[in-house]
Amino acid sequence: MDEPLPVTRDVDSGTAKLLPDVDRDRAWLLTVDGAPQSYVDLDDPAHLEFEYARRLAYVLEEVAEPGRPLDVLHLGGGALTLPRYVAVTRPGSVQRVVEADRGLIALVAEHLPLPAGSGIAVTAGDARAVLEESPDASADVIVADVFGGSRVPAHLTSAEYARTAARVLRPDGHYVANLADGAPFTFLRSQVATFASVFPHLCLIAEAPVLRGRRFGNAVLVAAHEELPVAAVARRAAADAFPARVEHGPRLARFAAGAAPVTDADATGSPEPPAGAFGVG
Repeated sequence: MDEPLPVTRDVDSGTAKLLPDVDRDRAWLLTVDGAPQSYVDLDDPAHLEFEYARRLAYVLEEVAEPGRPLDVLHLGGGALTLPRYVAVTRPGSVQRVVEADRGLIALVAEHLPLPAGSGIAVTAGDARAVLEESPDASADVIVADVFGGSRVPAHLTSAEYARTAARVLRPDGHYVANLADGAPFTFLRSQVATFASVFPHLCLIAEAPVLRGRRFGNAVLVAAHEELPVAAVARRAAADAFPARVEHGPRLARFAAGAAPVTDADATGSPEPPAGAFGVG
C-alpha cells in the first residue's frame, strides 16, 4: 500500500497542512500556519493525542452516565477530533459543529471524511453568531475550542457571550472551553471572573507548571449551574501521561482574585503565544 502523503492547501485562515503520523495508520495531524490544530486517527477516533483534548474528553466522560447520547454544540471544528470522539463513545449523540473557515471545512471533508450516520453536522459560520441564533436549553454541552491563529477571539470571552452560552445550555448542562495563557494570567484570570459572574460552579484544568507560571500553555475552563464532577475529572487528569490539576472552589477564587469580568466593550483575545510554544517542526 502506498504511504500517505502530506497535504498542503491554502485555506481562509492561512496555510493548512495534513501530516500523516508514521506510527499510526490513517492518523493525521492538522496544522494551520505551523500551529497544531487537530489530531485525528480515522481508525481509532477515541485516541486523543493532544493533552488538552484529553482533558476536554475527561469532562465529557463525566457529565452524564457512560454511553448516554448527548446534544453537543462545538464552537470551532478543526479536523473534528472531539465530535468524532463523542460519536464513538456516546453513540446516538446529536452534534453540531461551527467552523468559520470554509476552506478548512472542505479540506477536512475531502481527506478526513466523517463516517455515515455519525450524527455530526458541520456549519460554516461565526461561533458567536451561531450561538446567539441557537434555541434556549438546546445543548447538554457546549465545547468552545476557537482560535483565530493562536489566539482566542475577543468576542468569545465576554460576559454577554457567557450569558448566551448559559441560555443555550440545559439547566444541567456544561460549558467547556480550551483556553491558553501564561503568567501573570491576565487573560485566564479574567475568564474565570467573567464566567463566575454567570455560572455558580467553575473549575480549571491545567498542568502544574502552567498554573505555577513556569510556561505558557492550555487550560480547560468548565462552567455549569449545577455541581461539577470535580473529583472524577481530577482523578482522570492526575492519571494522564501528562498529569494535570483541577483547581476549583477557594483555590480557584484565589487564582482569580482581583480580576474583573470583561464585557463586549473591553474584551480582548488571549495573548499571542511565545515563539515555538505550540509550533510543529
